[in-house]
Amino acid sequence: MALASLTTEGQVTIPKNIRKALKLHTGDIIEIIVTGRKEATIRPISKKVDDIFCKLHKPGRKTATLEAFDDAIRNRMKDKFQ
Repeated sequence: MALASLTTEGQVTIPKNIRKALKLHTGDIIEIIVTGRKEATIRPISKKVDDIFCKLHKPGRKTATLEAFDDAIRNRMKDKFQ
């Protein structure tokens, strides 16, 4: 557990051990989710290319084309917003 205090400007410094555990660096973006029990969850939402490189690759799986990506996105948007 780590403690932090709130400044008069409403700012909080995330303790070093928490930043290290979440792999946060200057300029990273975090998301704060407030629950119905008046608790907050903090999680990083920015990832560097090096962190996600090759995560989608599975040996033997056919590579998707840009057109296939565009079609999938277009269809998802139609389904979601029509």
